[in-house]
Amino acid sequence: MFIKTQPKHQTDSYLDLLQRVGSLSGLFSNSSTPYLYYRAAENIFCEAFQADNHSRSDTSADASKNKIGIGLKTFINGRGKSWQKVAEFNKDSKDYKKLITDPEKLSIAISKLRNKRIDFAKSIHDVDEMIYHCVSRSKGKFYLFEEEMHYVDIPKIKILKINENTVHFTDGKEDYNFNITKSTLFKRFITQNETEFDVKIIDNPFEFLKNLKTLIVSDDALKVKEKIILPLYSSTKKEGNFVPEKSGLNQWNAGGRKRDEKEVYIPIPSWIHKSFPNFFPQRGDSFKLKLPNGDSLSAGVFQDGEKALMSNPNKDLGNWLIDRVLKIEPGRIVEYKDLEDVGINSVEIQKIDEQNFEIDFKEVGAFENFELQYK
Repeated sequence: MFIKTQPKHQTDSYLDLLQRVGSLSGLFSNSSTPYLYYRAAENIFCEAFQADNHSRSDTSADASKNKIGIGLKTFINGRGKSWQKVAEFNKDSKDYKKLITDPEKLSIAISKLRNKRIDFAKSIHDVDEMIYHCVSRSKGKFYLFEEEMHYVDIPKIKILKINENTVHFTDGKEDYNFNITKSTLFKRFITQNETEFDVKIIDNPFEFLKNLKTLIVSDDALKVKEKIILPLYSSTKKEGNFVPEKSGLNQWNAGGRKRDEKEVYIPIPSWIHKSFPNFFPQRGDSFKLKLPNGDSLSAGVFQDGEKALMSNPNKDLGNWLIDRVLKIEPGRIVEYKDLEDVGINSVEIQKIDEQNFEIDFKEVGAFENFELQYK
């Protein structure tokens, strides 16, 4: 798997950081079981192993290194078995909503979407395999184990049990349950306890913090990087959410001049410029746009009203987004369902400085929430 192939000094650093953070559990809980916030687990893992941190990206991979995508999980060990969320789907999806009365067809539909999510993560992070790295917790201990992130073997699906709101099924390798009300897929994790170590919880963590003589915070650490979220779709009261047929991700299909099949742009709503007037450089000025896999494109803001985030050359964005990520064949109109199937419909743009920006994907609903907060 992953951890057994990493340098010893990195593994030692990882275990040390987990112990140190676990020792401060009294800040959050009175339990004898050490507490580990999932975001802390993700950051510790990436810091110790110098892995790429994808926690901002709403995909199945929270981190990646050496062509391995890693889903990071932390949970109470219990009796060695735990149901954990592995995918959440759009509650209004027509793909499976009509199949609720047929558990077998519902399980197949959900499994197809699950497999597509894994493919999506592999594509955007440019990895060859996917695994889970788990930290389970019990009284005074942490346990580490890893397992392959399997695709659901759809032909071997067998229904195990049906409750009012839940369908339990297996493919012979993994057990799953789909919660219809929450539109969430859970997988059963069986703790293998490949590595275990003690965690001593400090009796009075507040006193410990008070005794820290010097708190050094650099100016860079205090700077908050500005971020915005842009939609990959349009929306009207009559039509709901949709991808326009002749603009945005389908700009290649617009009339007028001859266009490349990969010619696309990401729409920038006009209110973004009003709410964040200094976020982007001036129209036509180029900047570097770093992709989730570490590659970069030359990009800029173009068109009347500065309504389009585009690459230069324009087809580079389409080569990445349409061909490599969404895997849509040339000449086919991108539909909203294509976004919904992989669980995203917007992107987050983070400004590093005037010449450097980063792009990542956001889950369905992220842009709507951003718009409510900032418009």
